[in-house]
Amino acid sequence: MQIRLYNTMTRKVEDFKPITPNHVGFYGCGPTVYWDQHIGNMRTFFNNDILKRMFLANGYTVTHVMNFTDVGHLTSDEDTGEDKMEKGAARENMSVLDIANKYIKSCVNDMNLLNIIPPTHTPRATDHIKEQIELIQKLEKLGFTYEIPGDGIYYDTSKLPDYGKLGGQNLSELRGGARIENNNKRNITDFALWKFSPKDVKRQMEWDSPWGVGFPGWHIECSAMSLAEIGERMDIHSGGVDHIKVHHTNEIAQVEPVVGHRWVNYWVHMEFLNDLSGKMSKSKGDFLTLSLLESKGYSAIVYRYFLLLASYRKQLNFSYELLDGAKNSYENLVKRVGVILKDADANFDKSAVEKWKNRILETLNNDLNTAGVIVILQELLKSDESTSTKVELLKFFDDILGLKLLENAKALSDNSNNVIPVEITKMAEERLTAKKAKNYALADELRNKISDAGFVVEDTATGFNIKIK
Repeated sequence: MQIRLYNTMTRKVEDFKPITPNHVGFYGCGPTVYWDQHIGNMRTFFNNDILKRMFLANGYTVTHVMNFTDVGHLTSDEDTGEDKMEKGAARENMSVLDIANKYIKSCVNDMNLLNIIPPTHTPRATDHIKEQIELIQKLEKLGFTYEIPGDGIYYDTSKLPDYGKLGGQNLSELRGGARIENNNKRNITDFALWKFSPKDVKRQMEWDSPWGVGFPGWHIECSAMSLAEIGERMDIHSGGVDHIKVHHTNEIAQVEPVVGHRWVNYWVHMEFLNDLSGKMSKSKGDFLTLSLLESKGYSAIVYRYFLLLASYRKQLNFSYELLDGAKNSYENLVKRVGVILKDADANFDKSAVEKWKNRILETLNNDLNTAGVIVILQELLKSDESTSTKVELLKFFDDILGLKLLENAKALSDNSNNVIPVEITKMAEERLTAKKAKNYALADELRNKISDAGFVVEDTATGFNIKIK
């Protein structure tokens, strides 16, 4: 069945044609691991997961690479400012290595909570310094680099005639009209490949190189890691829309002169999640995380459902009111699925299942139309299909949407089958209210009282379960 995706390079939706039949290799830019990831970051990782699940549902094998940037990402895209990793280490009085390990663990935990299938490979920039140096050396031999004494090795963008093609920049106007912050750069669009360590500052992360002790630029990392993990030809490169005009443009500039051909066939970019003040960003300090949502009573799966209701190519506004609507809708879905589970058996209608599956895939394959798939899910639950057929299709919906509908419906059913005293249920409800209000002392006290009475309360996507010890 044909898959169609919007390609940023051509600015149109195109039929997907894999390099290798029935296989897709794609690289999704991962996080700089100096802090927790906010829910806007998680939207991008979630959309990569939907992309992968779509290909798997269509019978493809998938090689998915997501990097962890643990060095070289400066606080400015103009090759100035502090290294974000060094800044994070200073903020928490920890080593850069410990900061990286801490926030890689945090990111992986959030991805698990959001039910994201783990990437095939998760390389770290610091594990690929050798490859980055070798790639810079190849660019140097081709005449694309120059040195700024005391600063670093830079890429000369004037040497690449089609530089900026991904973002559609008018480079003649940009170079002629923009002020160059670093007057030693030849062109405003030139960028660092290797930065020299400051002579008066000892960095925690620095390496010897043919040009002197220093560290890699942010852009060279992804180019080197993707070449190492996937190769010189790639089906898809994905990331946030903010990467189009700088990071991904510079990745192309670093790779295509070396390999001598088009590097990526399809560029897939995900739009921003906005809060009330605009694009979500860590620079605002008090940013939204999955753990914050969960402390307010919203499970990560509810947030996943919220994300499924919008196109990955459209900006999505976040508010707790909108999340409340998604939570109510998701919990109603789980309850309806729970009713269906009670009457299901193994005798489903194979032809009906195939018909519904084809319709689901036709919708999803049309540029990841997840909202359309949710509509089909609602139609199925209201349809006259047998309960067994519905359950078989719900397995497919769970595979492609990752909503854990069957798992959570079963948990809800198991909970209702327990003989739970009214006073225990009331305490569990009071505990949930206290947790939403961030009154954790009261929540813990109620949990202990429930335990002392011989029961266990467990948080779920739909609220809580109570089980007999």
